[in-house]
Amino acid sequence: MAPNPDIMRAIAQLDYRVTAGDVAAKTGMELQTAEQGLLALAADVGGHMQVSDEGELAYAFPRGMQGILQSKYFRLRLQEWWNKVWGVLFYIIRISFGIVLIASIVLILLTIVAIFIAINSQSRDNNRGGGFGGNMGGNRIFVPTFWIGPNWFYAFQPPSQRRYYRQTQTRFGEEPKMSFLEAIFSFLFGDGNPNADLEERRWQTVATVIRNNGGTVVAEQIAPYLDDLGGSTSQELEDYMLPVLTRFNGRPEVSPEGHLVYRFPELQVMAKEHGARSVAAYLKELPWRFSEASSGQLMGAIALGAVNFVGALALGSLLRDAAIAELGGLVGFTSGIFGFLLAYAVAFLGVPLARYFWVQWRNQKVEVRNEQRQERAVALNQADDELQKKLTFASEFATRTLVTEKDLAYTTERDLTEQEIEQKDKIDEEWQKRLEGL
Repeated sequence: MAPNPDIMRAIAQLDYRVTAGDVAAKTGMELQTAEQGLLALAADVGGHMQVSDEGELAYAFPRGMQGILQSKYFRLRLQEWWNKVWGVLFYIIRISFGIVLIASIVLILLTIVAIFIAINSQSRDNNRGGGFGGNMGGNRIFVPTFWIGPNWFYAFQPPSQRRYYRQTQTRFGEEPKMSFLEAIFSFLFGDGNPNADLEERRWQTVATVIRNNGGTVVAEQIAPYLDDLGGSTSQELEDYMLPVLTRFNGRPEVSPEGHLVYRFPELQVMAKEHGARSVAAYLKELPWRFSEASSGQLMGAIALGAVNFVGALALGSLLRDAAIAELGGLVGFTSGIFGFLLAYAVAFLGVPLARYFWVQWRNQKVEVRNEQRQERAVALNQADDELQKKLTFASEFATRTLVTEKDLAYTTERDLTEQEIEQKDKIDEEWQKRLEGL
């Protein structure tokens, strides 16, 4: 079983001595998963189980466990290497769309110039003005030139190895977060889901709320962090609490008035005392952004896309002449791939346009869910008498259990026989003190 990186990270953040409840509260994962992961990791790195007099379990790990695992598992080293390689490959993929765009523009312009040169050359050889469509206005050709982008050497540099132009910052009032070629990819496809870690944030927050309340909560305290609570019947029966109970091994308690509260014994156990941690009043999803690129970079991408599209249309009109289409060399090559060039030009502007409306639609959904969770948080803060009674009943079960090293009945760090002798001596001393007190 490969070590869970989330568990390893939580152990390091909690100073290498944890309970399953500590890890579940820190990561938001299921208690059973956390316990299995701790057992497997302890076996891999030489960690130790510690059992208190009351039967509670804690796990102690060596501080160098990451190094132990890296030396023990070739797979981890291979994964680490692949992560670095993939970072480079993904960067190449990101800039490749910008490279194709620039190559398309250059190829279209050079082909148009080559066509005009061929036409003018034919007109010099044929004073009758036939050939490829007549004299295009004499033997002199005017080829317009214009700047189609920023410093391309700069555009190829990764973000960590470049400095941004002061002119760009001054003109648009913001500092670019990526190179221009990366911005083209962002313009086309965006920058990923801003809520990719939503489930992790959800369960971390839920576990923290439970711990902050001594391991016992009411459903209304958890509702601001959940999504769809179901219909009115499901909400009345509090069915939406079932996934929380399953994940953190909780159980309901019923008050004399018939109100339900939910107790999570494992989350009441911790290896060290932790104060209440601040949490948001409700789980807030981040809105989707069209692009993280600066406004200047987006304007540049749109301008290049427009140049590419207009150039493709102009080239297409020229290639309709059968005589021109039959030219060899650069013109023949471009004519052969013209379908791809035109499709890329259309998609370069069409995909972002469609994605813009899709982002607006997604953000409307996100806003609705955020408003629903916010309303539940407001209802909790304005608790009525019935809810106050539930909260009071829940507080009766609130408690925290510390598994301190002084309370240990057993630990795998030491020989079992030695510990049994110490336990026997400890019991004898306690009985001796009781007898002396009589």
